[in-house]
Amino acid sequence: MASNYRDALAIYTAFARRDLPLFVAYYRRSLPRFQKVGAWLDAGSIGEVQHYSWVKHRPASTLDLSGTPQWRTDIHVAPGGYFDDLASHGLDLFAQLFGEIQAARGSVHHLRGLYTAPDSIRGDWVHTSGVRGKGSWNFVAQERQDRVHIQGSRGSLSFAVLDEAPLILESGALREQLVLPHPPQVQLFHVGNIKSHLLGQSVHPSLGGSALRTQWAMEQILSSGGGSV
Repeated sequence: MASNYRDALAIYTAFARRDLPLFVAYYRRSLPRFQKVGAWLDAGSIGEVQHYSWVKHRPASTLDLSGTPQWRTDIHVAPGGYFDDLASHGLDLFAQLFGEIQAARGSVHHLRGLYTAPDSIRGDWVHTSGVRGKGSWNFVAQERQDRVHIQGSRGSLSFAVLDEAPLILESGALREQLVLPHPPQVQLFHVGNIKSHLLGQSVHPSLGGSALRTQWAMEQILSSGGGSV
């Protein structure tokens, strides 16, 4: 939503004072793939959620290795580096699935020093529902990974936040694998929900209030200096 919580709050407040809707492009909240994950969870398909983790690793890009300046790796623009650009979408999605994040801590690292922003971040957090999550983001890793694993009392769910990958539900002897491709225009459903909101037909799933909480959680992970919640 912004490069820090203070600026995000200023944006949110400006819209609220004018009583204007504020839509933030966390479009994964509107995608059928993640709505299916939510439906499985709501139906109790894996029982009571105990905890979950997200690993998002990828090698340094050619652009990173070249030292060419870009906003995603400039600490003055993106304090968390690629974390700001990419991890924000996952954290916001998890808030939709499990309730707002009420406490979070993390640690930041400069493993290779290719740019001014950190290239590796770890975090853990707890939602208002009591569900706990943890994440590992490494943008100078040897291999590419994008895997969320949700552990429940009767099974588990696995999926990717950013990459194209199937949804996998495992519960006892049941193993269901479901492929739900994104639309050619990935923000199609997000924009459709904006139209419905403006016409008074529904409430958009990604408004300024929820995005503001995601910004707060990101800042907690980036600035807490380690430890756990």
